[in-house]
Formats: sequence, C-alpha cells, structure tokens
Amino acid sequence: MAQKSTTSAGRPSAKKRSSVTSAVLAAAAPESTAPVLDATAATDAAFAPAAPAAAHRRALRNISEVRHFFRTNDIPIYFFGATPFNLLGLDRWVRNFTYIIYYDGWDGAHPRVFTPRYKPYVEFSSGEEINNWLLENAEVRAFVAGRSTSGVRPKIAMVFFDEDTERICEELEYDLILPSAELRNHLDSKLVTTRLGNEVGVPSVPNAIGTVEEWGELGKLADGAGLGSDLVVQTAYGDSGKTTFFISSEEDWRRHRKQIAGHEVKVMKRINNRPVAVEAVLTKCGTIVGPFMSELTGHPKLTPYRGGWCGNEMFPEVLTGEPRTRASELVRCLGDRLGAEGYRGFFEVDVLVDVDTDEVYLGELNPRISGASSITNVTAGAYADVPLFLFHLLEFLDVDFDLDADEINERWQEVAALDLWSQMILKEVEPIVERISTAAPTGQYSLDANGTLVFRRAALDWHQLQNENEAFFLRIYGPGDFRWKGADLGVLVTKGRLQTARRGKQAALTIRAKHLIESIRARYSGTPVMPPPSSPQLGVTKSAPHAGL
Repeated sequence: MAQKSTTSAGRPSAKKRSSVTSAVLAAAAPESTAPVLDATAATDAAFAPAAPAAAHRRALRNISEVRHFFRTNDIPIYFFGATPFNLLGLDRWVRNFTYIIYYDGWDGAHPRVFTPRYKPYVEFSSGEEINNWLLENAEVRAFVAGRSTSGVRPKIAMVFFDEDTERICEELEYDLILPSAELRNHLDSKLVTTRLGNEVGVPSVPNAIGTVEEWGELGKLADGAGLGSDLVVQTAYGDSGKTTFFISSEEDWRRHRKQIAGHEVKVMKRINNRPVAVEAVLTKCGTIVGPFMSELTGHPKLTPYRGGWCGNEMFPEVLTGEPRTRASELVRCLGDRLGAEGYRGFFEVDVLVDVDTDEVYLGELNPRISGASSITNVTAGAYADVPLFLFHLLEFLDVDFDLDADEINERWQEVAALDLWSQMILKEVEPIVERISTAAPTGQYSLDANGTLVFRRAALDWHQLQNENEAFFLRIYGPGDFRWKGADLGVLVTKGRLQTARRGKQAALTIRAKHLIESIRARYSGTPVMPPPSSPQLGVTKSAPHAGL
C-alpha cells in the first residue's frame, strides 16, 4: 500500500552517500538550455485583474462565484516543494498562485515557477528539510517580499512540514494554510486512523493492534483476532510501502523482525484487495469527495519497494454501484470524525475493496495534499466545477462561503469518473549510483507513426493532453544530479489505462505502459560514482511526493 506521496523528491542522505567522493559531490551541475515556452499559455488566471475587495464581502453561494473569486484573487499564494508535481496546473484557476521549488524541470522556462539560482550542495534527508531550506533562502524571501502588499500576509501550502516550518512562517509573517503539524502527525498514524474509523463505523480490514517481540507472539495476536496465518503487518508511520510487511512464515518474520519487534503494529488478515485512492476536503459546509482512482503499487519496473505506491489511474469502472456509494459514505463519515479532532482542509484516503466479497474497507489516511491531486485537478468534474484543492483554499482564506456539499458530491458522483487519466512515478530500480549525464526533458511526448515515443515540445503541464498517443513527463532529477536505487526520476501523466486487472493476482502493467517506461528510461545515462549502496533514500511520495512529490 501507498504513502507515502507525493510527493517530495530529495537527494540521498549522508549515510547513503558517505562513500561518494567530496570532489564529485561538490561538482556543479552542467548548464542547460531552457526550453522556449509561451509564457501566457494556460496561465490566464495568473494575469486576470484583481477584483475590488468589496466584491467579496458577501458569502460565495455557488460555483460560478467561487470561480470568479479565484480568477480575480489578489492574495499571493505559494506552493513550496521539491517539485510542483502535486498542484501543477492550479495556476490555471487561481490568480497569484506560484510554485517555489528546489528541482526545476523547466530550467527557468515556467512562468509561475521560481527556484533559487544559487543552490549549494545540501544533504537533505526529508521533504520537510527541503521546504524549510526554501523558506529561509534569501532569494526566496526577496522574491516573496517583492510580490507582497502591505498588510497582506502571503499564504503558504506544501505537502511536508513540521514545527520548524510553522516557526519559520510565523517569523516571516507568512500564513501556513494547513492544519497544525502536531494534529497532522497525530492523524498520520495508521493505528490512529483505524481507531477513529472504528468509532464512527468505518470498517478496516480485519485486524488486531498490539506490540510483539517474537514470532510466537505475532501468531498469538493474529489467532486471537481470527486473522489466519497469511498476514500484513504495518507500523504506525511509513512511506510508499516501506513499512508494510507481508508475513506468512517464520522466515518472513526473521527478515522483518528489526522493523517490527517492540513497536505497536497493525496486524491484518491478508485479503485479495484492489486499492482505490480518493481525495477529499473537509470544509465548514461538509466533506467534499473527489473522484476515485485505482493505484499502481509494487510494479518492479517502477519501484523497488514491494507494495510501494507508484501511480494512479482514473477510469469509469474504478468503483461502480453499491461499492462506490459505500466508499463515498466511508470517506464522508471519516471526514466528519476528523472535524471533531479539529482537522479541516485537504486529505486523502486509501480504500481497499475485497475483490472476492466486494466489501469496502478503510485502508490509510493521509492528512495532507496527495500525489493523486495531479489527476484530481484535471477531471471532468474539476472542469465542470473547480479543482478540489480550491475548496481547501476557501477554507483557509479570508472569505465567507455557503455551498451545498451534498449537491456538489451528487454532481461529482455523476461526472467526476467519466474521464480517463493515469500517472506513473518512475523510480530508479537498479542497484546503482550514477551522476546523470542525460535525462528525459520535461514536456509533451507522443507516439510517432512507427510507435516510437518522441519529445514533441516543451509544455507547462499535462492539462492539454488529448488522447492515449500523448504523454507529459515531469523531470525531477536532471543532468548533474545523482540517481540511485529508489530515487525519483520523474512523473509521466497520460490519458488511458496503464494496468490490466488479473483476478486473484496483482494487476499487470499494460504493454503500452511498459513501452512508455522503457522509452523514458532510455533517455537517461550517467557515470557510476560509487559501489551500489545497501539501502534506498528519499523518494517522490504519494503525499508527494511525495512527493513528494
């Protein structure tokens, strides 16, 4: 299972790269030529005139008024992250929306992306560290100050943040438009999610929660809950499947004992499940539920992590009929319970559908922006109304609104799944560490008459893709960066399906998906700099990702 996110990308940790020579680490990335882009393409909201403040004094009562509010927004809003992946394209809808990022896949050509020019080598170990570094960077602070209006505090959104982030934002007089780090960390626990779901009748896969030290204790805990001998064990916190363990024998236990023993864990019955992701926003008007998406998990061509999240698909048959209705109610009930904890805004839920019984279970909660947002924001429902994240912005901006959440959910049930989008997160899967010499450029690709995937043009995002013969690739690591097992190379977004269902087995990648993966990987080359390391580091996660992305 995922999570995760999103969704941020980072460089390998000091531990992972201790044997890379200092001369290699200090080497500067080679200069690149920025692609030529039409700076006005698909960014019309960014250039719309601001509306007089008086125009927003009464409550926004419908989607038309919400659209107008954001198109004429005069408050600077920034998304901070390693990459802009999670909310890329939102600048189409929101005036004064800007991405401040560390890895610029456009090499300076995106009109709404800012990255510092001077970036000395830093050993980042988390997405939080990247965001905090950006917040404190002198170039970033000067950029934000140059676009600020007296008396108006800039609004800051991001996937990963912590108490240090909150302290920095307070000192700089920025508003971090997210629930508190303390609350988010509390709700991020898989164990807490399970317990909150139980309180409001939102079922999880049959499970038991407890602390085990030895193989016999695990078996006793499982037997007491009637879970059988084929088990899935999860620790409270984890990312992209790295802390999800499949245990059916004592040999499996010995392999994972160090990560499990002594920790409170969730022990689940292993079911033949289909993971489904859905994003939602908890507002004062109720919980608004986005479209349902299937997940790509554990594909060896995409990720080295068994069970690790590596993409999403949205198509009409993801969930239909009664399971879809139950899943929607599950998310709304969970949203209401989160509200009782003081939470508000954006969150993502993993729903597990038992393919043998059609039972719908709560999987995981991600109390943050998610890697699935990239698809959510281009659905037919988003274009019929507004992208889901705009409801999050309404909740945190100084504007009153009175919207009918039931009516919005009912309409989205009808139209939000009538579209076809997919995305794949490409991680390095080989046990190598290389300095990248060439990389696939960011932009639009298409299949030519011979079936070859060719780079067609530079592009700002994936919103203009029309059919299955086209794809958009967002480069993360480029020439001069390093790739290692588990590193994020980039994200590929396309129309159409990327995996096929196999009853009783994990879904398989389609022939088209394999061709896209191989074609993008073929554009990467590099120079080995050290023997392969023993363990992977940060990645793009679903939350961002990471991630995140």
